[in-house]
Amino acid sequence: MKQLKATPINDMFARNGHIRADGRMVHDLYLVQVKAPDQIKEKWDYYTIKETVPGDEAFQPLSESRCRLVTR
Repeated sequence: MKQLKATPINDMFARNGHIRADGRMVHDLYLVQVKAPDQIKEKWDYYTIKETVPGDEAFQPLSESRCRLVTR
């Protein structure tokens, strides 16, 4: 688990991800807008990313965690 928490996570599911001391995986989230059918130019071209929310802003802060794994 120590190695997993030390390894950054960047895959098809999560960008800029990491696992915190409480075991929660924190990663960037996206606000997207679905495209109208006439705006789709290529296969799998369904949405436009409007905003990227950094993981540290999108998830509950570690300081507010009620997990017993976190020492305070």
